[in-house]
Amino acid sequence: MTDLSINTELATKILSDFINSEIIRTGYKKAVLGISGGLDSALVCVLAARALGPKNVLAIRMPYRTSSQDSLDDADKIIELSGVESLTFPITAMADALIESTPDMDTTRKGNIMARMRMIVLYDQSAAFGGLVVGTGNKTEILLGYTTLYGDSACALNPLGDLYKTQVRQLANELGIPPAIVNKPPSADLWAGQTDEGDLGFTYAEVDQLLYLLVDERYSPQECIAAGFKEEFVKEVMRRVQRNHFKRVMPPICKLNNRTIGYDFLYMRDWGT
Repeated sequence: MTDLSINTELATKILSDFINSEIIRTGYKKAVLGISGGLDSALVCVLAARALGPKNVLAIRMPYRTSSQDSLDDADKIIELSGVESLTFPITAMADALIESTPDMDTTRKGNIMARMRMIVLYDQSAAFGGLVVGTGNKTEILLGYTTLYGDSACALNPLGDLYKTQVRQLANELGIPPAIVNKPPSADLWAGQTDEGDLGFTYAEVDQLLYLLVDERYSPQECIAAGFKEEFVKEVMRRVQRNHFKRVMPPICKLNNRTIGYDFLYMRDWGT
């Protein structure tokens, strides 16, 4: 087993400084995030409160009619723990206006609609609150493509994007996130009984070990199989990572001129600030 443990004190400082500097350099002082009652958004909420001060952070609960009361209650616990500003904005009416137009719509399409409706709310409230939207996706989800493009993946900055789910859990424990939130089955809470690991077909603990070797250690699939991972598991994970690469990059632009954005016209994110 690969040791994925991190220096939590150092990670907390780096992540808090990152949130602060990335927001301040744009001329803003505030942050907006969606809080689901899950582990990732709980950790980002606590980190953002540390980085900017609780009154400069707005955490928004956006339940759908099938969302569990437990999720709302856990979100409330984090809001109370961190002291941030909060708002509850149900998305049932806006999501159902589209969902009910197609009676045979499957759960994946419904889930994508909910995720994108939530992002509409976040960006609208970011304009009202005067803050930037902070993402809550972790490295495992991003690599596997377990995210909705222009839904929960949309944000101005993402503090957890280089932490595997296993590492997110370790850091959350150190920062005092309630054990009930840290240890509950990860879920996007898109429909009753839905869990991340049920959708994926494997656990985060299993896939984090494999992804670390494939990505951080640059192992080939064959080397991972030789290290003890089942061939079918390695192939499935590689398929997901490769198939979903388009979600991790900006849309390609067809090159027609001398300086094409993304090819020849290349500047750092903070160019001019």
